[in-house]
Amino acid sequence: MDKIVNEPAIAYQKRRYTVEEYLEMEKTSSIKHEYFEGEIFAMSGAGDNHNEIFSNVFGEIVNKLKEKPCRPYGSDKRMTIPKNTLFTYPDTSIYCNGLIHSEFDEDTSILPTVIIEILSPSTKNYDKGKKFNLYKDIPSLKEYIMIDSTAVSVEAFHINENQNWELNEYKNVDESLNFFSLGFNVKLKDIYQYVRFSY
Repeated sequence: MDKIVNEPAIAYQKRRYTVEEYLEMEKTSSIKHEYFEGEIFAMSGAGDNHNEIFSNVFGEIVNKLKEKPCRPYGSDKRMTIPKNTLFTYPDTSIYCNGLIHSEFDEDTSILPTVIIEILSPSTKNYDKGKKFNLYKDIPSLKEYIMIDSTAVSVEAFHINENQNWELNEYKNVDESLNFFSLGFNVKLKDIYQYVRFSY
């Protein structure tokens, strides 16, 4: 993995690890780790704003998806991308074709339809750069949404009719975030309810 400012810190540096070794370590670890090309990276914890946003967004999505085939999962749901070896835990992942398990592990899924990451100062550059490029290797992915936890700002990418990634930006609490692939909107004022910014 290219060394990018604010990417997850390398947790084990002595040698490269197999996927099987990584998964075995995760079973007993008190913190989550990412895996990429043999290296293991510690993931940072979440602050109050991050947790408020997660609760707000997840609650809205659960309500909107009632009686629909798509199911949302929180950051305990591990996901992998076979094409590039990444194992990670998105803040929210939505699966619309059931849960398809990784060949390595029954608790790791592949092929989400939507991924949402809540940006913090320590992860923003990584989530916007290297991680998004890795997520683009997911053939089923239709939307990648990044919600800032330090200001009202949402960057939402979706696959348009020309099969290209298209960006929509939202910076006003009076706007609504459009989930193009799922057919509903969520108001930014609901996403940022109870969130306090320090300017």
